[in-house]
Amino acid sequence: MRYLAEIAKTWVLITGIAFAMIANAQSDYPNRPVRLVVPFAPGGSTDQASRVLAQKLDEQMGQPVIIDNRPGANSNVGADLVAKSSADGYTALWNSSSIIFNRHIGHSKLNYDLFRDFLPVALTATVPQILVVIPSVPAKNLQEFIAYVRANPGKLNYASVGVGNIGHLTTLLFLNANKLSAEHIPYNTGSQAAYFDLLGGRTQFYFATIASAVPFVKANRMRAIAVTSLERSKALPDVPTISESGMPKFESTAWQGMLVPAKTPTAVINKLNAEILIALKNPDLLRRFEAQGTLSLGSTPQEYGNYLRNEDKRWGAIIREAGIKPES
Repeated sequence: MRYLAEIAKTWVLITGIAFAMIANAQSDYPNRPVRLVVPFAPGGSTDQASRVLAQKLDEQMGQPVIIDNRPGANSNVGADLVAKSSADGYTALWNSSSIIFNRHIGHSKLNYDLFRDFLPVALTATVPQILVVIPSVPAKNLQEFIAYVRANPGKLNYASVGVGNIGHLTTLLFLNANKLSAEHIPYNTGSQAAYFDLLGGRTQFYFATIASAVPFVKANRMRAIAVTSLERSKALPDVPTISESGMPKFESTAWQGMLVPAKTPTAVINKLNAEILIALKNPDLLRRFEAQGTLSLGSTPQEYGNYLRNEDKRWGAIIREAGIKPES
């Protein structure tokens, strides 16, 4: 009994030291650079928003927050990388709504599970989309565009950054609601490739994020038809919503957030969350987000976890109803 008691005392001492070490390690977190994996190519709205926030976190925490672009497979490449990273808070994923869509489109090909391999940190931002067309498309408003697509069934091509991406799903919802048909051209490497072919005339229209489309619209290289949010965008206030253009209550936006590998210490997650919430209220960040067409959000880790599960149910039902397959 005395031997067992001594062992118990020893374990209590070791456990106490271990917890003290963990506490100390977490109290000075971060004490080295943090890698923020963005699972899309540079230049798109997700990348732009991540860089603005990373800069503010860098300034607040006194450690570099390094953006690591890992595009491919509609964000699966980057997500898989983070899922297999050390759960210490020094590698995080800047995720988009694609991480939900991927669960329901080609789920058997995923090497990770959202709810098993990640923990939520914060819901950070949302980006409305905008329907843009190239100058050769004669439509000037939504109803003219619908009429033009209807008059050319299956002859127009539309871009997206991958099967199951928010732009692809929004396009399908739009086409199906109006009983229209068009050919899908996915660009798995990111929005830059999609814009390159759009400007070259290979595709004719694109449900893009406002953040990425603004420069092209303002340069008159593309025509903005309508935005997918229920309210007009401050970045392009003269562009009407789809809802006010003849499709009441039509809404589809791309949200973003931060995840970390499962088993990341709660103290680290709470520290990251607190820093993110401060950054999301920074006037300079809000100004830069607004210029990009990005809306600042913010949440607790628990709220983001609940949001992810609700979005999973919502989009899972939509995808099943639409019959979307990986090869769509």
